[in-house]
Amino acid sequence: MALRLTLVSHAATGALKKARFAADEPIEIDGESDEKLNVCVGRRTRFIHGPELRTQQTAALFSQVSQPDDALRDYDFGRWKGCALDEIARDQQDALTHWMTDWQAAPHGGESVEQLFHRVRLWMDGLTGDGHVVAITHPFILRAALMRVLQCPPSAFHSIDVEPMSAVDLRFNGIWRMRLVSPTGPMAS
Repeated sequence: MALRLTLVSHAATGALKKARFAADEPIEIDGESDEKLNVCVGRRTRFIHGPELRTQQTAALFSQVSQPDDALRDYDFGRWKGCALDEIARDQQDALTHWMTDWQAAPHGGESVEQLFHRVRLWMDGLTGDGHVVAITHPFILRAALMRVLQCPPSAFHSIDVEPMSAVDLRFNGIWRMRLVSPTGPMAS
């Protein structure tokens, strides 16, 4: 049996709704459907989440038992944490452009996209066994995981949009594969 990994992006937050780089804010539920909340239920499902409040709160929507995993922490935005994207675009346009075009750049003083990619790769390489792991995490973690599975070039990172409460289903049986699932019902285990 293959290892199944379902990555779920945390629920919406005030920062996300205002186009701000995330800090450690709570989620803001405003009509998430019950169907989405049932998407990952199964007998052999193990839930994990990033250490931030928003991932912990989102994980609680899925399961009463979820373990934090520091490898699923959000991207380190350094000095940009909590800042509005339009403010940075206006005040630090060259730095923002550099960050968006060079995956090794970290003009904000935090993590580079390359460092994030390697962190996610190491985490995925460390997953063993079979069964189903549901990881409640952040859009940047989902982007990095998709890049790894699909073997995308670094330039693809900023071309992947991840909505709140969206999920990607991956399988590992010697190689990683992405599985597209029907949005009309729960994913079977």
